[in-house]
Amino acid sequence: SRALWTLRIAFVVLCCSFVPATLLAWRTYGWLSRAFYRAAATWLAALNFSCLTATLAWIAFAICVIFRVRVPREDLAAVLSALALVATIYGLANAATVRVTRVSVKLPNLPNAWRGRTVALVSDTHLGHTNGTKFMRRIVRQLNRAKPEVVFISGDMFDGTTGPLDDFAAPWRELSVRRGAYFITGNHEEFSSRQKYLDAVSKSGVRILNNEKVEIEGLQVVGIHYRETTYAPTFAQLLKEAGIASDRASILLAHTPSHLDVAEQAGVSLQLSGHTHGGQFIPFTWITNRIYGKYVHGLQNYGGMQIFTTWGAGTWGPPARLGTKPEIALLTLS
Repeated sequence: SRALWTLRIAFVVLCCSFVPATLLAWRTYGWLSRAFYRAAATWLAALNFSCLTATLAWIAFAICVIFRVRVPREDLAAVLSALALVATIYGLANAATVRVTRVSVKLPNLPNAWRGRTVALVSDTHLGHTNGTKFMRRIVRQLNRAKPEVVFISGDMFDGTTGPLDDFAAPWRELSVRRGAYFITGNHEEFSSRQKYLDAVSKSGVRILNNEKVEIEGLQVVGIHYRETTYAPTFAQLLKEAGIASDRASILLAHTPSHLDVAEQAGVSLQLSGHTHGGQFIPFTWITNRIYGKYVHGLQNYGGMQIFTTWGAGTWGPPARLGTKPEIALLTLS
């Protein structure tokens, strides 16, 4: 029928919509491009869950045929389609609710001034066409209520698309913590020249760690930008130049939980990372688990080093999460 063909054409157009929406987002930040991007990204989440439940429908139908169980295909499809709709709505609501995760970390040779103190880790806010200034202000308010000693930002503050970068970062001026905030880039700040992102972050009052080490009341804090961590020899050289004292506690900010052997050999006590998002939702949660293994999320050991990977506070692409949650991590040191 004509209606069915109209639906088929609309379906094909929707399936392709995220590509032009992303290309448009790289060039404009008007209300129309934002609305188009959000609609296309939301549809992509719905399409993902619909494809999964369609696959389940065929598997369930095959099982019914094998065991000679009579179930009307239309009823089976309707039930699983409803499941896809529920998964989409829950995923969208889940991604919009940022939680606080609390973790205790024991660090050898930790200065007495830091015992019992809490540091916050914020990563992957992906400020752009989905989450913007209001979202960043919510994160800062949550941090102010939590009252950590210091805030570490391990990259992907920005999504990499065009937009008012200074406005996106401006809420950090409202941060009220004793020792401020420190930032290193993620891969999304490296899509083009990272300087414009560093300038916006610097104007907001956040301290940028440009492949360097700082001392915060006896605690060594090292920050290496994303690009420099992707090539192991460069990464190792920068850590060597930072002069990490292995007999004192140290924290490394590195966007991805990769090249852990390099950081461990350099004498790092604790690495803080993001990037993975945990995959956000199935089936991508399975893929990221295969790539990063146990380091995809949470506190883990790697030799004599510990690593904590956060799921991140924002999302990339579809603004949905299922099986993961957006989070701000609070790590209490002892």
